[in-house]
Amino acid sequence: MASLIARSAVNGPVTLIEPVDAQHLPNVRDRLTSAQQAWLDTTGFDGSPGSATLLSDSEGRLDRILVGVDPSDPMSSLGGLPYRLPVGNYALSGDGMPIDEFAAALGWALGAYHFGRYRKAPRLPATLVLVDEMLGSLQPLVDATLIVRDLVNTPAEDMGPEELSNFAKTLAREHGAKLRDWIGDELLSGNFPTIHMVGRASHREPRLIELTWGDPSHPKLVVVGKGVCFDSGGLDIKPADGMRWMKKDMGGAAHAIALASLIMTTRLPVRLTVLIAAVENSIAGNAMRPGDIVRTRAGLTVEIDNTDAEGRLVLCDALTYATEQTPDLIVDFATLTGAARVALGPDIPAVFTNDDQLAIDLVAAGRRVNDPLWQLPLWRPYRRMIESYIADFANAGTSRLAGAVTAALYLDRFVPQDTPWLHLDTYSWNDADRPGKPRGGEAQGLRATFAFLQTRYL
Repeated sequence: MASLIARSAVNGPVTLIEPVDAQHLPNVRDRLTSAQQAWLDTTGFDGSPGSATLLSDSEGRLDRILVGVDPSDPMSSLGGLPYRLPVGNYALSGDGMPIDEFAAALGWALGAYHFGRYRKAPRLPATLVLVDEMLGSLQPLVDATLIVRDLVNTPAEDMGPEELSNFAKTLAREHGAKLRDWIGDELLSGNFPTIHMVGRASHREPRLIELTWGDPSHPKLVVVGKGVCFDSGGLDIKPADGMRWMKKDMGGAAHAIALASLIMTTRLPVRLTVLIAAVENSIAGNAMRPGDIVRTRAGLTVEIDNTDAEGRLVLCDALTYATEQTPDLIVDFATLTGAARVALGPDIPAVFTNDDQLAIDLVAAGRRVNDPLWQLPLWRPYRRMIESYIADFANAGTSRLAGAVTAALYLDRFVPQDTPWLHLDTYSWNDADRPGKPRGGEAQGLRATFAFLQTRYL
């Protein structure tokens, strides 16, 4: 974590960063020299969110940084500074207006991210100095977020089902977990027919990845992730602009793996199982067709209305397998629908559940850790929208209404009502650069879910 350093490890000078807003700026001015006050007037610094100015001392050396912040958005307070300030060590000043220092430091670390697999960063980020205890609490959260970003940002050529499995294997070795795969036709003999059906047209064999960790006496937690490493749409092929960023369609799997990392690093007292349905939705002579019917692991028959509604297909077999383990809780992550983005925009994952109290607790946890989510209704009367006249139901329907709800209702058919279940429909992506949120893959709902699990199991 090159952008953060413990105070005990610092060598050399540390420049103070003083957070300020328009309300507090007059008091700050009173403590500055006349030359520094003149500099504020010359540059027009007004303390507006995102603004920053460097102040020098009487000998022309860097004295301190004033940064304009929005107290209601602490994550972005320092998120734009790591590549904006000169390389060096910085620390929050106790003279500034009060802000959430933990959230601000997390925003700094996430703003210092650069995906460097194919292109080096033009420079090193500036470094924020923290007390050792805060750094110890931050590091697992930052590392997990970077897992999501790195996995999602990696193009499908280098992040197919096998590569996703290899990453999970490395994580399992680090934490003493066990990992197994069902690969290719093993999915059929293992009774995971929908995962096989979605992925069979690719030259890269589909697989179900299972990671297990923890004390068998602890509560059973199953985390499921949608791992569609690239989604062409299948025979219902996407247009070019819809296919352009489909390397991110394994964002749910990235979240599940990152959450596992957090759980194992902090040794949360659960018996953890992670299930990743990893496929590539491709086009070939053996691709699934609209109108085909598959008998799922649960024994329910599903008519393929649209081959581009493949995420719910790979998830349903994994969810069925999860319920067979009689878990205390199932959580699944999926980049499932564009409809959720229409409803809530790119920043807020949609939450569905068969137990409203779970969603209430999860949303509250998200507020505490600045990781917003919002519950949408699992409105079962809308099941009529995915009816089939020849199968138990279809994977999609003709109506464009309530698309996120009907996708969740599809999954709901595979989870018994008495099995607690949370489904997060997440975008996993930043469309543009913002402070602390660089363009590309993003963890959304990860910190909220981990905070929720800590409350539930600690």
